[in-house]
Order: sequence, then C-alpha cells, then structure tokens
Amino acid sequence: MRSFINFNGQICIVTGAGSADGIGFHTAKLLGELGGKVAVTATSDRIFERVSELEAIGVTAKGYAADLMDRSQVEEFVRQVKADFGRIDVLVNNAGMTQIGVEDRSDLFFEISYEDWDLAICRNLTLCFNVTRNVLPVMRALRYGRIVNISSVTGPLVSAEGESAYSAAKAAIEGMSRAIAIEVAKDNITINNVLPGWIKTASQSEYGAMGGDNTPIGRSAMPSEVANAAVFLCSKEASYITGQGIVVDGGNIIQEFKGQKL
Repeated sequence: MRSFINFNGQICIVTGAGSADGIGFHTAKLLGELGGKVAVTATSDRIFERVSELEAIGVTAKGYAADLMDRSQVEEFVRQVKADFGRIDVLVNNAGMTQIGVEDRSDLFFEISYEDWDLAICRNLTLCFNVTRNVLPVMRALRYGRIVNISSVTGPLVSAEGESAYSAAKAAIEGMSRAIAIEVAKDNITINNVLPGWIKTASQSEYGAMGGDNTPIGRSAMPSEVANAAVFLCSKEASYITGQGIVVDGGNIIQEFKGQKL
C-alpha cells in the first residue's frame, strides 16, 4: 500500500531552518522523512547542526549559511543547490520575521524610522522575492515546482499595534503569490501560503502564549502542525491548489471574542 504523499527523487529547499524548534526545521524534517532530499539555509552556522540532526535520522541534507536579503548571496545559494543536487522541485520560503543578531523592533507607525521600515519590508517580503525569483527559472525549465511561503495571519487577516511594517510585508506576499500563480500555472508550478497564528516555540512570549490559550482549540500550535500544512501544499497531490492561503491558527480568526473565557 503506497503512502498518500512522498517526495522520492525530489529536491526541496527550506529557508530559515536554523532553529531546532522552528517551523522551517520541522518542515525540512518531514520532507526528508517522506523521501525528499533537503537543502536548508539560515544566516548562521547553526544550520550545520540541523543538518547533522537530519542526517542522524537518515535524511539526505545539505546546509548553506547565507543572508537571503543579499541578492548576490541568494544567487550563489541557488546556483550551489542546483550544482549539488541537479534540480529544485520544492521551495519553502520560511525565512523572515526575526534574524540572529538583529534586534526585533515593534514601533508604532508614526514613530517607526525609515531604516526600520525598510529592514522589516526587506526581511519579510523582499527576501521571499529574492529566493523565489532565482528558483523559478530552475522550476520552469523542469516544468514542475511547488512553492510554499510561510506567511502569517498578521497582515493578511489581522494586525496589532507596532506591526505595520510586518503586516504590510506579509499581506504583500499574498498579493505577490497570486500574480506568480497565474504566470506559472501552465508550467505545472503552484505557489501557496501558510498563515500561522500563535506558535509554541522556545522564544514564545508570555503575550503569545496567552493568545494561544484563548484560541478555540485552547493552545498554541506546535511548529510541526504548521509544517504538516506546508508539506501537503508542497506535494504532487496538491496539484490543483494555487494562489491560496491556508490558515493554521486553531480557529482564532473565526471567533468574535478572543479574550479569556470566564
């Protein structure tokens, strides 16, 4: 009996996979467990620790340290993956939101500096553009590809104080994806977005944990639960889904009252 989904013979890039308890690493792990060969990247050398963990469970993996906001590094990264593996079938754009060694700021819109605005847009939107723009020609030559962006409910559906730049970037990814979906559909390439809500990681704040506790399901998502949605959209079986966003938020968006239940 065959498995519903497998990635045998496929080369899968996952960006932003440096954190052991992050969405990127869990996505790479699942793709590898289902037969894919994974190319993972992060800005720091900790990506090679993740590669060792993947190899320890039998996954074929190779790590690359690169700043994906730097277009020359992106070009070299994609060139190297193609040289190492010969093809690229799957791209998961997970990198963004935070970066090792860079302060995460949340300024009100009327106080945000030009520099902080530009950095947030570059980290959360332009970075995704950079990688997708360089990978798409490889996929078009194969006449096959699956692209999944890890976006957020913040921006496309909701927002919060101090999140204007982040919200703008994540909402823009949705619009960009729809345009790309139309342009490459005839090449058998799909592009979709996964929109997580509250996620339980080692760095989750008390505020975030409280938000997760007040979802209908009553907890934050595990990173693996977001990875499950992403991996389905990466599969051949998701062939008729493109330009869409799947919300993974425990039902938080659909409830009118989001405060603590009495």
